[in-house]
Amino acid sequence: MHICPATEADLPAILDIHNASILNSTANWSYHPDTLEERAAYMAELKTKNYAFIAAFEDKALLGYAYFNDFRKREGYNQTVEHSVYVHKNHHRKGVAKALMIELMDAAHAAKKHVMIGALEASNEPSIALHKMLGFIETGRLPQIGYKFNCYMDLVFMQKMLK
Repeated sequence: MHICPATEADLPAILDIHNASILNSTANWSYHPDTLEERAAYMAELKTKNYAFIAAFEDKALLGYAYFNDFRKREGYNQTVEHSVYVHKNHHRKGVAKALMIELMDAAHAAKKHVMIGALEASNEPSIALHKMLGFIETGRLPQIGYKFNCYMDLVFMQKMLK
């Protein structure tokens, strides 16, 4: 597996993984799949900020991707970023998410960010365990604030100090 910056050429495969998470999981609380144009605009936004948008490959197959963006828009949050990691369903629990997370944390640290936040659906025990293993701590739990697949969901905030 190798990790590198994602490019526009990777967007169709990224979109497939992203939309599968929308349609089939509670990792993403959107209801409607994104378009290629929406994913391209998001990637362009991150690039203008010099924020990481990375992809993991084995040979030429995309295993997963990850990025970080501002936690909140106001200036007082400038040193805090929130990350997202998506892995193709055939590559769960194979170390892809961990490798992407490590690369993201390094990139955020290099960008002089102070805190990285993860916002996780509370029943996603593998993701919570991964974050704990990487030094994240749970800092908040918001009961029943999400709704998807006819079910209310809790949101768990986890954070790690980067410097």
